[in-house]
Order: sequence, then C-alpha cells, then structure tokens
Amino acid sequence: MAQHAHSHKEHSGEALIDAARHTLTDAGEQWTGMRQSVFEELSRHEKPASAYDIADNLSAARGKRVAPNSVYRILDLFVRNNLANRIESANAYLVNTHPGCRHDCIFLICDDCGKALHIDDDRVTGALRDAGKDAGFIDVRPVVELRGLCDECGA
Repeated sequence: MAQHAHSHKEHSGEALIDAARHTLTDAGEQWTGMRQSVFEELSRHEKPASAYDIADNLSAARGKRVAPNSVYRILDLFVRNNLANRIESANAYLVNTHPGCRHDCIFLICDDCGKALHIDDDRVTGALRDAGKDAGFIDVRPVVELRGLCDECGA
C-alpha cells in the first residue's frame, strides 16, 4: 500500500500556534486575538469540533457570548490557509498540525466515538487527482472521508 507518514514537521503546543500565526500573516491576513483564541480552542480537540462547540467553549472561557457565525468565518479562513481541515460529513473541523502545508487528505472517521485519523495513500489520491485533471479541472486537491468504526469501537 502506498500509505506514508508525513515527511513534514508536525507541530504541537506553542510551536503549533506560532506556525499557524506565521502561516496566516505570511498569507497577508491578520492574526487577531479572536483568531488566536479560535485556533487554540480548535487545537485542544483531538476529535473534529463544530463551530458551535468552539463558540460555546470560548463563550464560557470569556464570560460573554461568542457568536457561532464569527467562529465559522474564522474557521473558513483557516481552511483556506491550510490551518485547519473541514470534515464535511460531520460539519466539523480539525486543526492542521503542519500549518500551511497543502496535501491530499484521507480521513477515517469513527461513527461511534467520533475519532478522526488522517492518512495519506498516493494511489487513491493520485487516481482522484488524475480523474479531476482528465475532466478539465486544475489545482485539484482530493479530500476523502471514510466512515466506519475505529479499532477500539469495533472490537
């Protein structure tokens, strides 16, 4: 199988936040206090988190309401700049632990516990990329989601 681990550096903690800030500012965007708060909250989640989850947690931490629509706008900015990945089938987001790095994604998502695992398989994504190009699309970037039970829930 052509699966492989990422050859680029995955970040965590403060290094992840610094990498995200640099990626966003290098793209000409501002790194505001609210954007940092949303990114930090998203990075705390090991499972995909919804904008509502993030807004609720930030509202509790700040002692005032944070609107989910504001969080959605920030998360969409993060996705456009490769700071986060959107899990379409769950309407939720995962932090990109290698901000700014653009690559094909295959997500395995557990229907029971919500765990999400990211893998690469060049055979699958290469075939999808080729199919897109054959259909006349440019700048094709496959994002694949597979649903099922993880090894813990399926046992």
